[in-house]
Order: sequence, then C-alpha cells, then structure tokens
Amino acid sequence: MSTELIIAAAIAVPIILFPAAFIWYINLTGYKAIWKANRARANRQEESRQEAPVEVDIQ
Repeated sequence: MSTELIIAAAIAVPIILFPAAFIWYINLTGYKAIWKANRARANRQEESRQEAPVEVDIQ
C-alpha cells in the first residue's frame, strides 16, 4: 500500500464514522427515552388498576 492511500484512509475513516456514530447515539437515546416513558405509563396504569375498587352488583 502506498503512503498516500494509508493517509487518505486514516483521514476518511473518522470523517465517515463520527457522524454515523453520533446519529446512532441520538437514535439509541431516543429509543431509551421512549422505552422509559412507556414503562412509566404502564406502571401508572397498573397501579391505577390495582387501586380502583371493583363493584359487582349481583341480583
């Protein structure tokens, strides 16, 4: 391999990988926030189901 190719690869790889890694990080943190919000909502719904009294009127 020539020196120019090695230098070009050393410069091009970070230029390509840093933006890709940044977008990947943004996507993962967004998915994590959505997951946490959904878990919190599910927990609130479960708590409200457990607290709500159920009245059954059998005649």
